[in-house]
Amino acid sequence: MSDYKLIVIGAGPGGYEAALQAAKLGMKTAVIENRDVGGTCLNRGCIPTKTLLHSSELVNGLKNGEKSGITAENVTINLERIFEHKREISQKLRSGIESMFESSKVDLFRGTGTLCGEGSVKVTNADGEKMLTADNILIATGSVPARPPIPGLDLPGVITSDEILDGADHLYQSMVIIGGGVIGVELATFYNDLGCEVTIVEGLDRLLPNMDKDLGQNLSMSLKKRGIKIFTSSLVSNVTKCEEGLSVNFTAKDVQNSARGEVVLCAIGRRPNTAGLFAEGVSIEMNRASIAVNEKYETSMKNVYAIGDVSSKIQLAHVATAQGLACVEALAGRTAVTDVSIVPGCIYCRPEIASVGMTEAEAKAAGREVKVGKHVMFSNAKTIISDSDRSFMKVLADVDTGAIVGAQFMCEHATDMISEISVAIANGLSAKQMLKAMRPHPTFEEALTRALEELCCD
Repeated sequence: MSDYKLIVIGAGPGGYEAALQAAKLGMKTAVIENRDVGGTCLNRGCIPTKTLLHSSELVNGLKNGEKSGITAENVTINLERIFEHKREISQKLRSGIESMFESSKVDLFRGTGTLCGEGSVKVTNADGEKMLTADNILIATGSVPARPPIPGLDLPGVITSDEILDGADHLYQSMVIIGGGVIGVELATFYNDLGCEVTIVEGLDRLLPNMDKDLGQNLSMSLKKRGIKIFTSSLVSNVTKCEEGLSVNFTAKDVQNSARGEVVLCAIGRRPNTAGLFAEGVSIEMNRASIAVNEKYETSMKNVYAIGDVSSKIQLAHVATAQGLACVEALAGRTAVTDVSIVPGCIYCRPEIASVGMTEAEAKAAGREVKVGKHVMFSNAKTIISDSDRSFMKVLADVDTGAIVGAQFMCEHATDMISEISVAIANGLSAKQMLKAMRPHPTFEEALTRALEELCCD
């Protein structure tokens, strides 16, 4: 007889939510974690980043409050306290998860979980080794920052988001960020707010290259307006030492160029975390660096499953959570409620960016004819009050059926409003059906009504 019905390796959002749900459904469950409970999201990702951005937004508001009749002189930045606040938030959330483990009777083992074969996991920590058995094993080990083989990325002063968010509390005077994706853009916003000279170097032709073109272009103009230097279509050749600290050397349109900074932030993405995961002689089918799974999250080893960043193309905390819950529900013979194919993406820059479903380019590539309703929010009362620029909402609907198929928001509180579109897509709602709901005034969300009305125009 096995020790557990389910062992989860990794206590990030996917892992701990899956474990808690399994316990709720009557499964004897254990979780193995070799770092802090909460995983990357809670300790070195989503939560720390948003906490830092909240602090920097307060700084920005104080420095630019004259239009609203507020003048704050000699605004001081206590970076040590900012980062301490970040750590307090993470600790509070960690404690909450650990309390839920205890109340749900989920056993937490601290150490490295190693898959030793079907139904067998070894836990290794400072105290030694312990073997555990389970009817089912769920791998949820997440991801770690990627460091591509670019010469000089191993130099002192080249850092990753992990190093910043896991404790670094230095107010850099200048920073070069390699990568114009979510991580690069959010940290560029934070350090720019604090007075750091920020440069972004992106290899593709725009920021946020995996999102709608309008979002990347408008964000670029917004960041440039705030003094952030941006180089796109720029391929980094190497990083070298210089008088200012480090030089990122790159080629743009066959022209050699460079950007210099006190530090270089490598924000070129993340890779699946499989370090120490497999015992000698144990192998599982891989899809390049990711663990290969089917639609039921099953790996090539019987009764072994994988979710989240370690196996998914989409590396988002809420995706990992939805996959973990779906996997556990299936183990319990139940059908998951959430449609894991509808994935909202959020970026906490200023203004915020949120997207779900198809973009115009994706619809065209799929041969799907769509109608676009777009409302630029220059007349939206809340946008004017908040002095927010480059704000818009764009909604896409299928020409034949009228069903909403996607949306892109760039405005204040976009990340809180995108779920309305997710609900619409999941339930096949049309623009006319969404217009049945009244949206209050004054709100940012009124702009959605305007975009939907444009879709309904013949």
